[in-house]
Amino acid sequence: MDQYIEFASTHWMLVTAFFAVSFFLIQDIVEAGMRKYNTISPMLTVTKLNTGHPIVLDVREPGEYSKGHITDAINIPVANIEAQVNKIDLYKRDDVIVVCQTGTRSAPACATLKKLGFENIFLMTGGMQSWEENKLPIVKSKK
Repeated sequence: MDQYIEFASTHWMLVTAFFAVSFFLIQDIVEAGMRKYNTISPMLTVTKLNTGHPIVLDVREPGEYSKGHITDAINIPVANIEAQVNKIDLYKRDDVIVVCQTGTRSAPACATLKKLGFENIFLMTGGMQSWEENKLPIVKSKK
């Protein structure tokens, strides 16, 4: 036991880093188990778009959306989902892929959709930033 204490006091930064990494890893595992939606990569999104009939819900602001979006994506900003749910109400049982710029705004949007009764929700990891980094096609609005 004395050796562990000596090691910890000598290498306190290493021990601190170990506990920090362990904490964040456990937190990520717990969050993944508790969330009510799935995550999907941009490449799997392409596969799903080519083999099925999912809808893509872009939750970015209209200005961001017009600069480039996935073909046939429906734009409803994350703050307006509950007010504009009638635009996508027909798709409650279909696969809904939620996209934002980096993936951070998609999580609350997925939670809202789940609360509104949508069944098959997917959060695209990395958002449009990852989509564009993978050199996947985008459509620019004419405004």
